[in-house]
Amino acid sequence: MDTTAQQDQHHRTARAGRRGARLFLAAGAAAFTLTAGLATPLNPAPQQAEAKADGGKRTLTVALAQSVDSLSPFLAQRLVSTSIHRLMYEYLTNYDPKDNHVVPGFATKWEPSADKLTWTYTIRSNSTWSDGQKATAKDAAFTFNKMMTDDGAATANGSFVGNFKKVTAPSDTRLVIELKKPQATMTALDIPIVPEHVWKDVKDYAKFNNDQKFPVVGNGPFVLTDYKTDQYVKLKVNKDFWRKSKTPQFDEIVFKTYKDQDAAVAALRKGEVSFVAGSPALTPAQAASLKGEKNIKVNEGPGRRFYAIAVNPGWRTKDGKKFGDGNKALLDQKVRQALFRAVDTKAIVDRVFQGHAVQGAGYIPPRFSDYFWQPSDSQKLTYDATAAGKLLDEAGYPLKNGKRVGKDGKPLDLRMLCHATDPNDKAVGKYLKEWWGKIGVGLKLNCVDDVSVPWYAGEYDLAFDGWSVNPDPDFVLGIHTCAALPAKARETAATDNGICDKTYDDLYDKQLAEYDPAKRAGYVKQMESWLYDSGYMNVMAYPNAVEAYRTDQIKSIETMPTAAGNIYGQDGYWSWWSAQPASASSGDSDSSGSSTGIVIGIVIAALVVIGGGVFFAMRRRTTADDRE
Repeated sequence: MDTTAQQDQHHRTARAGRRGARLFLAAGAAAFTLTAGLATPLNPAPQQAEAKADGGKRTLTVALAQSVDSLSPFLAQRLVSTSIHRLMYEYLTNYDPKDNHVVPGFATKWEPSADKLTWTYTIRSNSTWSDGQKATAKDAAFTFNKMMTDDGAATANGSFVGNFKKVTAPSDTRLVIELKKPQATMTALDIPIVPEHVWKDVKDYAKFNNDQKFPVVGNGPFVLTDYKTDQYVKLKVNKDFWRKSKTPQFDEIVFKTYKDQDAAVAALRKGEVSFVAGSPALTPAQAASLKGEKNIKVNEGPGRRFYAIAVNPGWRTKDGKKFGDGNKALLDQKVRQALFRAVDTKAIVDRVFQGHAVQGAGYIPPRFSDYFWQPSDSQKLTYDATAAGKLLDEAGYPLKNGKRVGKDGKPLDLRMLCHATDPNDKAVGKYLKEWWGKIGVGLKLNCVDDVSVPWYAGEYDLAFDGWSVNPDPDFVLGIHTCAALPAKARETAATDNGICDKTYDDLYDKQLAEYDPAKRAGYVKQMESWLYDSGYMNVMAYPNAVEAYRTDQIKSIETMPTAAGNIYGQDGYWSWWSAQPASASSGDSDSSGSSTGIVIGIVIAALVVIGGGVFFAMRRRTTADDRE
């Protein structure tokens, strides 16, 4: 979902320190970042999107290169899916678009007991399900209890309720959650609330995808009206939504699946669509080619993601059964650190991202300044091929005839999972081959459309990884705990990379139970320090959010954070809620009163796995955006 991990990020987006870099076109870099055709304009004479009568309906079309993994909020983890769920369902709380502080959602207020073990939420009385039934605290209690008692329902967000002892709804407007121990995330439970009267009859929560009956009953700002796998998702404005101070200017949103981001950029130039964004960003070549074009605005701001190398730590099940075929050399911390000392992250930011990213280190990007961490000078694994070679010598892999060999006499050759459709993975992979080759380590890129099969089977050595981070980092931290491991080998699980360590778990428990913001941030930074030293994760960069839209079709749209942020993949519904067509008046009138009859296509091309992001999906782990 959004961990929104809301990074990305995340779990995680180019945190607060991510500044908008100057957009430019470097011909030499295009080969690394994009197919050759995108380095030059695809259509020098853009055509305006055709206006046509449709009963006065305004439609905002969001084109995606990423497929929906599931429409079930209990299963969905891809950014596109969790973004749609933020439109369909209410959460107990929301995040203010200006600065990410917690604001009321389904709950209007909340209060903990003196010992912080009981939380009482006042549920709003003016929320209605789209089928006309009243939305109450009993729906929230049902949602949480189902996640607490059904492993299938806990697939996507189970970590949020793992510490819950009891959840009750004494009245329609009162929700009570009793905890086993204090939990600091009680105002950041990123869990969609579902209607009990619809979901109580679901037989198997691990398999039900919520895509059989339309419209889908929800209580969010939009209602899902239709869906076809790998084609589109349609939503209409929920005119009964409680927030009345400002209503959407578009009557309908369509998330349409595009074959690739190249086609979306071409459509933007032609004026056939209004918005294009990558996942998490347009490539530098795409952005540079759009910069300065008539009626096109490029937006760049701090992202919510990190871009990393993940090491196979030796996968195992919760009961300790080992599986997979990861190279055993990587079980040695010195070998892992040696590899990372031979990665020039500055070169990656400069050459691949062409400045549209911040150099990485800690697990939480600088956009979330409270949790942003950087290693000390003595701790930093700076680029140093000589030092990397010494570490390999110490680990028992001497250099012979230009190759590192183990005690068995076999060369140290590694396999790396990459996403076939991601130009960043391929570009960085070429550099890694070169850099690691210099220290005698061989590398073979295994670029596939669906990385989920080898990933969950533990059949890889290294992989490109990335998550979006939510304002509260708990989710993206939790995916590295022992509790997130799969129950059975080769089974989809909540874990990101199969890591399980008692020291890390102890720190996770401490941060979860700590209500003092400064002390909690201290524990989070200790966790980041542990991840950094362990060598299991090498965060190379925090990509900026780089997007573009047509100003002759979009008059205004809100970023998050408002001052400088992203439009697509927000921790909320603010961008689509605020979007105004170029033909609309500047007022906040209800879109139902519009009679313009204009159908406007807005495309967000979510480039599959740009930035190396690896998304947990129930069906496939093929795209770069993980959770929201």
